[in-house]
Parts: sequence; structure tokens; C-alpha cells
Amino acid sequence: MNNHFLRISLAVFLTAATLFTALADENTSKNEFNPITTGVASLSIAPDARGASMGDIGASTDPDVNSQYWNPSKYAFAYSSAGVGISYTPWLRKLVNDIFLANVAGYWKMGSGDNQALAGSLRYFSLGEVQFTDEGGGSMTTINPYELAFDLSYSRKLSEKYSMGVALRYIYSNLGFTSSYTGDLNKGASAFAADIAGYFTYYPMIGRSECQWSWGYNISNIGSKLSYNGGNDVAFIPTNLKLGTTFAFPLADYHTLAVSLDLNKLLVPTRPRRSDYEEGAEGDQAYEDALQKWKDMSPITGIFKSFTDKPNGFKEVLQEINISVGLEYNYNQQFFLRGGYFREHANKGNRQYFGFGAGFSLNVVRLDAAYMIATAQTSPLDQTLRFTLTFDMDGLKELLGRRRR
Repeated sequence: MNNHFLRISLAVFLTAATLFTALADENTSKNEFNPITTGVASLSIAPDARGASMGDIGASTDPDVNSQYWNPSKYAFAYSSAGVGISYTPWLRKLVNDIFLANVAGYWKMGSGDNQALAGSLRYFSLGEVQFTDEGGGSMTTINPYELAFDLSYSRKLSEKYSMGVALRYIYSNLGFTSSYTGDLNKGASAFAADIAGYFTYYPMIGRSECQWSWGYNISNIGSKLSYNGGNDVAFIPTNLKLGTTFAFPLADYHTLAVSLDLNKLLVPTRPRRSDYEEGAEGDQAYEDALQKWKDMSPITGIFKSFTDKPNGFKEVLQEINISVGLEYNYNQQFFLRGGYFREHANKGNRQYFGFGAGFSLNVVRLDAAYMIATAQTSPLDQTLRFTLTFDMDGLKELLGRRRR
């Protein structure tokens, strides 16, 4: 591969992303706010500081402890034999002070060929304390709703450059409560899901420098629906398609810069809107039929319908593609500076923000921090912090070995 071909390939990929944005922003006859709604929306929150600081990027970046969320197939290319990471994110701090996301992830390389890995993660999203009152303002009950997910993955190298991985996940959403005043009983909802992911990486020579070019994909949360209130209310889980590429090149000895691009699309059908149907009794009936069909739709059918059920056609499909671009500067695998931008179309949620962050690494431990600055006005996501603490098991073994000597 030569320099000319590499530049052309990167230019084509970036131009395609720009074209998606331009077409999605064109005015349509029904240019209305129409986001995709799912259950367990907390599954879409990036758990770690590294990926968040680059604008929510991770499909094709170098593997780390938190690859379970971004692309579990990357673990097969992990540099260390094992690692454990803990992440903490105070959430929506501009509105409340008791909502947070906590995440624990770890992996273990197994086998003599250094080509397989097992990994797992546990994430817990607390929605804080909610106080219910009666009509007179008297206290009724206090609840602490939460959502959690536990998963395990297996990844394997299929060649020196390509790996694949699968993950199985259990999801639980407890948003209900039991009221002794009304006798209402709302139970939590459970679901099972799976991920299918792939990662391709190689090292082209550009001039006299060895670079790294990686591609990754992850179809995550393919699974059952959530059922609330004994099956009366159902919700799709956030099945998502993530595609990404990363190009890393040396700036000088011990100095490396990586440029990344991720595209994301929810593979969930859009809930019908009454405004998309004619006025009158016939329109009411057509809307009710469409809504019932949406409720009865299977998750697998919903994946394919997510590309064809848009009132505004292909332009609305493009609006549902979220774009992330990010940079990571690396000094000798010890000091990191990161930045990125995440963009979601205004009609699909309007999450738009810059991410910034830094990381410091020793032989045993690494600390990463990220800070989010929203560009959309009055965004509750503005000024969001994330922290990740990672422990390298190889470094720990080396440290213990030195002490024994």
C-alpha cells in the first residue's frame, strides 16, 4: 500500500460521512422532531472516559479494558494478558446530583497462541431517589429506580489481521414500584441480548514510518423486548450498528497521533406518529393499526424495518446516523491527550457535544478522565465528567515479582 492510495481511501471515507450529514440536513416536507424511542436508554451511554473524550468513539481504536462496550472482538489483539477497569460517570449534573453510571469491565487472554480472550462487564445506572406524593402533597413512598446489564464475551483471531467476537448480555430495568396506597404493582423488566463484532488491523509503511490502520464493526444488543406491567407495555432495546476506522501514525520517536471516525445507527423501528396520518376517523384507525403493528413487531423484523419505515424515506434514515470524530495523542504509552465531537441530528435527539480528556499510565495502573461540553443550547449533558481507573495484570505481576526478589 502506498501513500497515494492511503490518502485517497481516507478522503473517500470522510467525504462519505460529510455527504451523510449534508443529505440528512436537507429540508423535507415533514421535517419534525421524531427520535427513536427505546427501553434501557442507559445502554447507549459510553461507560469509559477514553471513548467519551473522543466523542464516543471505540469501534476501531486500540483494544483496552472497556472494549466490551465498543467492540468485544478487539480483546483478541489486546497487548496485556489481562486487565480490570472501573469507570464512574455522574450523569445529568445540571439537573440532579444523584444520577450516575458505574461500570466494571475485565478481560483475560487465554490459550498458548495469544489469539483468544474472555471478557465481561457489569454496568449499573442509578436514577437516584424519587419521592412520590399524594394529591395533598403528603409523602407516599420513595423509590430508587435503576438499570443494570451483565455480559460475557469471547473473541478470537481468525488471522494475523482479523478477529471476531460475540457477547451475551442480561439486561434488567427496574423503573417500577409497589404503592401501599394504591395497590399498584409495577415489576421490573428483563431482556437478553447478543453482540456480533469484528476488528481488522494492519501496519502499512508510509515512507519510512510504520503506521496502523484499523477497521471495526459491532452489532450490539440483538435481543428480546422489555416487557413492563405484565406485558401491557413493551419496548425495544437499543440494538445498534457501529462502524469505525482509525489511522495512527508516528509524529516522532515515542509520539503518536490517532485519527478516528465512528458511525452509529439504531436498528430499532420508529414508533408511529399521529401527525403522519390523515385527520378524521380513517386516520385514527390507520394510526391505531400502525401502532399495534409496531408493538407486535419482533426485534429481528424491527432491525430490517428500521431502514424502511421512515415517513421521509431515505433522508430520514441518514438523519439517524450519528457521527463521531476523534483524536488521540499518545506519548510512549504513558501520557494521552484526546478530543472529539459527537453529532446527532436535531430531529433525532439533538445530542451534539465536544469531548476532551487526558490519561496517565504507569506499569500497573492508568487513570483517564473526560469532560463533555454540549454545543446544543440548554443541553442537560453539558459539563459531564467521566473517570476510569484501569489495572494491568501483567504490570502487577511484574511489580510483585520485583518485590519478591
